[in-house]
Amino acid sequence: MMKRDALADRIIEALAVSCRGSRAQLRGSLRTGTADEYSDIDVEWLVPDGGLAGCLASVRATLERVQPVAAVRTAPDCFHSTRKRLLFVRFAEVSLFWRLDLAVREVGAGPCDPADHARDGEWSKPASALANALGAIKAVARGRYDDARGLLSRGCSRIDEIDVSTGSWVEGITRLARAAASREAELATLAEETISLAREELSGREES
Repeated sequence: MMKRDALADRIIEALAVSCRGSRAQLRGSLRTGTADEYSDIDVEWLVPDGGLAGCLASVRATLERVQPVAAVRTAPDCFHSTRKRLLFVRFAEVSLFWRLDLAVREVGAGPCDPADHARDGEWSKPASALANALGAIKAVARGRYDDARGLLSRGCSRIDEIDVSTGSWVEGITRLARAAASREAELATLAEETISLAREELSGREES
């Protein structure tokens, strides 16, 4: 399996050459040197003014040349912006922890207008809830139990699932993951992969 740092370097190189005049750089914990084994890959891609649409149109094909892409999801923030976008990219054949959070923005872009936010039905709440389940695995593994509870609670709320503590982190994550998949069938495989990861990382750990 490719190492995370190597994957990040290849992503940055591929993005920078795919759109003329653009540049890509790490952000977040990988940039500051504070990443741990659970950290995802945060990248900012600055593209020329007027170039957002063209760069977005080719971004999946660009990333496929680096590593097979399992899914690309657009964050609800700035969903309708003509100047910036946040993409969540899940690669195949690498750790689920290595999601790419790709912030794409034109050089002259300002803050997002609230009117640019996605409307109901334009983004997947079950996929977002399932992402919370994965985030909860990271939080528990890092010993951030309050963060983990918050992630599970917000995930349940997002899909109108009753939030009932089971006393077991794995059971709580399993419950949320399967609830998300029950509302969006195409999430079933990812949900089971998330559950398997929770069992691998957190087996025997009770809620603290």
